[in-house]
This record gives sequence, structure tokens and C-alpha cells, in this order.
Amino acid sequence: MQTIERDLVIIGGGPAGLAAAVSARKNGLDDILLIERDRILGGILNQCIHDGFGLHTFKQALTGPEYAQRFIDEFTALGIDALLDTIVLSLDNNRTLTVSSKKGFIRIRARAIILAMGCRERTAGAISLPGTRPSGVYTAGAAQNFVNLQNIMIGKHVVILGSGDIGLIMARRMTLEGAKVEAVFELLPTPSGLARNVRQCLDDYGIPLFLSTSVFELHGKDRLTGVTVARVDDRFQMIPETRRLVPCDTLLLSVGLIPENELSLSAGVRLEPATSGASVDDRFMTNVPGVFSCGNVLHVHDLVDHVSEEAGLVGWCAVRYLEGEPSPEKAFIPVVPKADIRYVLPQTISGKEDVTISLRVTRPMRNAAVLVTDQGRKVARKKLVRLHPAEMIRIKVKAKDIETAEKLEVSVQC
Repeated sequence: MQTIERDLVIIGGGPAGLAAAVSARKNGLDDILLIERDRILGGILNQCIHDGFGLHTFKQALTGPEYAQRFIDEFTALGIDALLDTIVLSLDNNRTLTVSSKKGFIRIRARAIILAMGCRERTAGAISLPGTRPSGVYTAGAAQNFVNLQNIMIGKHVVILGSGDIGLIMARRMTLEGAKVEAVFELLPTPSGLARNVRQCLDDYGIPLFLSTSVFELHGKDRLTGVTVARVDDRFQMIPETRRLVPCDTLLLSVGLIPENELSLSAGVRLEPATSGASVDDRFMTNVPGVFSCGNVLHVHDLVDHVSEEAGLVGWCAVRYLEGEPSPEKAFIPVVPKADIRYVLPQTISGKEDVTISLRVTRPMRNAAVLVTDQGRKVARKKLVRLHPAEMIRIKVKAKDIETAEKLEVSVQC
């Protein structure tokens, strides 16, 4: 097996991997290798042909392929090496990778690694949908790939389970392709996707959204013929008297994303239960020295602009690590989620640099503030008109305010 050595290896050629690679090169690093399992760069953006990307980064609404192409063009112009159609088979805690490519098996020893593998979708098996197993059941992302990239119409009468952003966007897409979207059913009492997507993809097209309602049985032998739906109580248990049959030939699942962290686990990276992503410090380094994480493999983002911004910072941090810049001597300060906060990221900070804390709340709220405190002392506060679990919140904390901090606590102040 051929063995090569590289300074920086980036796993994943989607928006996070591309932004990290471009940033690392612009910060002076020459030896960079990006590994992507698809035949082309761009990741999930290639199938997201709707607009709305780039409003923060480029101040204009771009489609997914347009947004990706801007980074691909810059990546190519900078002459960064890429291995396409290549799968990383293993990664150990010494930053040694084994990959399978058209050139055969290759062992790569890296001085630093950036994990940017993105997410996969939960499937029907993952949520244990009862009933028969007919054709016509797809994840929303798989349906998007069939319709947008392969020009395959997957059905005419569609039910969507889950109100995640991809499911909402596919409700609109299927309608535009001539299908009848019967309804979107959401288990939770509030939509899981962005408010703008509910408005633009459902309300504008007259597609009904049923909250606190789920699919409890699939029907059909060879092809799906319908689904049984019912309302749920506050413990998410079915209310039997609300059961009803909804005829359909296609069911799309938009029931959550799972960060692709199998390689991270094999390298000994510690994961956070709340995010299913790595536990990182304010330089986005994991507990394994020289291994960084960014993008949706770290935590699920709702805006690709934030992915690119985060990954750009990670690329710079990886260069600093490779240049031998020592980590801050002060012990890391823990950042802890408190009242109404589901998770915070990063989980530890040095207190020596300005940092942006990303977080999500546990429930919808209005006219509240996110508060960062150290033993009761206010460190940072951000007032918001609307807080929703579907929308990631970012709050900036200045180094001068946390130089003597022992533990930062993040909560919601109503």
C-alpha cells in the first residue's frame, strides 16, 4: 500500500470542507489535501437548486450550486489538491487515514485533520415506522436527488412526515413538478424548519401542516397506498380516536439529520450527546490533538453561510496549530447550557480570544434574551424578538470580559 504524508487533510468536499481548505491556503499553508467521496465537489448543495443561499456571505440570494461554485472556483484557482471519488475507510488517533480511490488503497499520515463529513438523514428504519414495506418511501434528501439531479418523478400523491427544512422545500418542489402534496405532518407542537420556509413552501402553496400529528402505519404491498396518521398527546403518545387514513403513493421523511461521525469515533474523538458531534474548544479542536471539526458534522446548521464562516475559522486554526502556536496556558473554561438552552458550542474556551458561542433553545419564545454569565456576573447578553429551536443563535463574547472567568453559563432571560 502506498503511504504519503501531508500537512493538512480535509475529509469532505461540501461547503465546510471547501471553505476550510480555501481559508487554510489563504493563511499561508501550501500542503493541503481534500478528500471527497463523490465525483464532484460541492456536497449536498449540488442538489439544492432553490435559492436563498449566500444572503450573509455574498449579500445576494444564490441557488445551492451557485453558492458552491463560488467556493469551487476559488478552491481551483488556489491550486489545492483534491482526491475525488475517494472513500476514507479508517482514521486512527495518530491522524493516519486509509483511503480507497481509483488509484487503489492509500495510507495517508497527516499532521492535522479537519473533519467536514456533513450529515445523513434518518430513515424509516431509524424511526421504526410500523406497517408494510412497500416502495414509495424516501428520505426527503433522496427524493431531492432523484427529482433535481436525475430528473426522476417519484410519485403523484405525496405525504411528508416531519417539517424539517428539506421536507418543506420538497413539498414546494413536488407541487411545482405537478404532484399533489396531501399534507405535512409534524410530531412536535411547533415546526422543525425555518419560519421563512414554512411561509414560502407551505403557506404560499396552500399545503396544510398538521402539528402534534404523526404517521403510525404504512399501507400497501408493492407500492405505498396510504398512511395512517393520528394526533399525539403531550407525551407523544397516539390519541386512538384521531386515527385516520390518508391515501398516497409516496411518503417523504424529514425527521432529522445525524452527523456522520463514524470516522471521528474510530479516531477516539469524544462526542456530545446533545449534538451528536464532537466536543470542541474555541479553536474547534477535538480532544484528539490536531483533529478539528466543523460544519454539519459538528452540529447541524440551518444556514450554509454560517457553515462557511465557521469552517473558514477552523482552516485558520488548523494553520496556527501546524505553525506550532501553543495552546493557551490557562485551563479551558467550561461553557454550560442552563435554562431553556439545548446545547452550546464550543464546549470549552480559553478566555484568551474573542469567541462566538452557537446555541439552540429548547422551545419557542418571544421577546427574550440570551444571557452569558460567570458566577452571576453578566458577560454577554443578546436580546431577541423571536427564539425558536429551528434557528441557531450566535452570541459574541469578548476576551476582555472572560479573562478571569471560571465557568460560563448560558441561559434564556424572559
